[in-house]
Amino acid sequence: MISVVIPALNEEEPIAEVVRECLATGLPNEIIVVDNGSTDRTDERARTAGARVVSAPRGYGRACAAGVAALAPATEIVVFLDGDGSDVPAFIEQLVRPIQEGRFDFVIGSRTRGRRERGSMNFQQIFAGRAAGFLLRLLYGVRYTDMCPFRAVGRASLDSLGMKEPTYGWNLEMQMRAARAGLRILEVPVDHRCRTGGESKVSGTLRGTCVAGARILATLFRVATERSKGAI
Repeated sequence: MISVVIPALNEEEPIAEVVRECLATGLPNEIIVVDNGSTDRTDERARTAGARVVSAPRGYGRACAAGVAALAPATEIVVFLDGDGSDVPAFIEQLVRPIQEGRFDFVIGSRTRGRRERGSMNFQQIFAGRAAGFLLRLLYGVRYTDMCPFRAVGRASLDSLGMKEPTYGWNLEMQMRAARAGLRILEVPVDHRCRTGGESKVSGTLRGTCVAGARILATLFRVATERSKGAI
């Protein structure tokens, strides 16, 4: 069983189409949209489009964790993607197939290796992904080129990671813990589009960029130094 988890904060314009695109692939058995404190009609539109909607307090990691907590017991593979229309659900098959075939445990999309619409990623996002990839290669010998939110992971593997990050560092934490745990990791190129409507909560403002950057750096330091404390 494949479940899709979509964190969403004030995404009433794109969310219904994101859900429909996921369903159109014919792969997900359930789609969970996590309303991360929206003040618009995100929950209503997601539900109308065919998603199951759950709620979580503000924080990207909290939303992802709430989605995981709401998974059906039979879920074997979890797909994460954003609710702003920038990820392309048609690539779900390329993310889940290597896990279904038993060849990999964790498959992450790389926007920097795929085709990107002009303006869909700014310099800071590209640089941060490359820089994090360089550091993680030094730490764990694993090659990443992006911190793309579009990813798939086996349920048992995800449960074993002990994810903790409540905010923007969730994606990086998953990549670090997956590398440390020795999961079989694959990165595949995925297309990336400009978000639908509004501005990004992370890259759309200077404040958002700074806050996200600080959380990501804090996550990098926290998880990297856990080794000396005997953690995962």
